[in-house]
Amino acid sequence: MGAERKILGAIEAGGTKFVCAAAFAPDQIVKSATIPTTYPDETFSGVLSFFDSVATEHGGVASVGVASFGPIDIDIKSTSYGSILKTTKPGWAGASFLEALAPLRAPLLADTDVNGAGLGEATAGAGQGLRTIAYVTVGTGIGAGVIKNGVSQCGFTHYELGHIRPPHDQRRDPFTGCCSFHGDCLEGLASGPTIMDRWGANLSAFPPDHEAISLEAEYLSHLALNLILGHMPERIIFGGGVMKAPGLLARLRRETKILLSGYMDAGPLDGDLSDYIVPPMLGDLAGVTGAIALAQRALREGMRL
Repeated sequence: MGAERKILGAIEAGGTKFVCAAAFAPDQIVKSATIPTTYPDETFSGVLSFFDSVATEHGGVASVGVASFGPIDIDIKSTSYGSILKTTKPGWAGASFLEALAPLRAPLLADTDVNGAGLGEATAGAGQGLRTIAYVTVGTGIGAGVIKNGVSQCGFTHYELGHIRPPHDQRRDPFTGCCSFHGDCLEGLASGPTIMDRWGANLSAFPPDHEAISLEAEYLSHLALNLILGHMPERIIFGGGVMKAPGLLARLRRETKILLSGYMDAGPLDGDLSDYIVPPMLGDLAGVTGAIALAQRALREGMRL
């Protein structure tokens, strides 16, 4: 079997389920399975059983990519690389993908679930063919990642752009915010749970001209502006359940254009931003596609367990 036909292992590790896949390439998945996220021992046992079945049918995996809920240590030089850090999910603080998946004896790369979805879109979705994209998810939480030349960007750890502080007009929006750390940061004002707390329904229940849509778009436009000015991506992809609300994406484009104030109106930022702020193309496959791309990189660079 040639090098291009090696089996790649991929895990999209979410708070409710792990999606596992074996593939020859991001668009060539040969086997997949969904495993409930319960406690680490039980969940990882299911993951290893899946890859045992892969080995029986296709041979052992040559490398593994993990796109996980977090916070997760993604510093390859850290002694806790690939481990879940402080989390409210019972039993998962300190859980290590490297230790749990050591029986696979394969190179492994770990990243965040947001970066994983961004990598998926950059590889085979709405960011394909572009040098730099940003990916945002707006759901239970808000997260953002930047992908440059097929690699997610970070500092000493992954970005936490969901916790920027947008302007908050207390008279217009008296909601105090629900972030346990910052109160009225972006996640505290614009994530799915805050929308339910404030309006008693999700955004899809409202018409496009409702104040709920307007307010959400205004808050999210400050994240778009920060991504533009800080990273100059060629495209920003907004995904997650909240973004499915009718009219929200169009309103977000308008609000972002207003914030730019004509300062950047050339190249990708020309026009109404309909080709710049876009929805994902891969849907539920974005995360696992990104995990396969991580496995490809792990194989190339020989990152060992």
